[in-house]
Amino acid sequence: MHKVVTLLSLALITISCFEKKENSSINPVIWEKRSVTTPLSVTLIQGATYLSIYSQIYSQTEHITHDLTTTVSMRNTNEQDTLYIESAKYFDTKGKLIRTYFDKPIYLQPLETVEIVIDQQDQAGGTGANFIFHWRASSKMSEPLFEGIMISTYGQQGLSFTTQGKRIK
Repeated sequence: MHKVVTLLSLALITISCFEKKENSSINPVIWEKRSVTTPLSVTLIQGATYLSIYSQIYSQTEHITHDLTTTVSMRNTNEQDTLYIESAKYFDTKGKLIRTYFDKPIYLQPLETVEIVIDQQDQAGGTGANFIFHWRASSKMSEPLFEGIMISTYGQQGLSFTTQGKRIK
């Protein structure tokens, strides 16, 4: 009986290792929970921020690439006021829209951070992927911070780097 229990336990552990998990960043239910249900005030200023990210980077030659996991960090840098992000659009190297994560305003409480994670296996963005964020904030607020954190590990080797958004509007 002990052998059967051990074998069943090992089988369950093995199966759970291969279970494909849903990418929560593209699940609309996650963003619905953060949606703003009332119209935004007309007194809020509008802004847009560009963020470069990398799904892949070149290694050794232009014909060899390494896939990366990317965390896109959206940060409300204000201690007092709520930030509203109206849309998060993800584009590939050629500027083609890959996906819109949300296109209804979401809120970030003071000093709150919300993330989008792009899986290492998701190569759609390529070597020159980017985001455009449209946001609204009080005119007294500091600007939000948008960052990309890319990471990869192969064997005993690892690499990581960051990018920061640039306000374009």
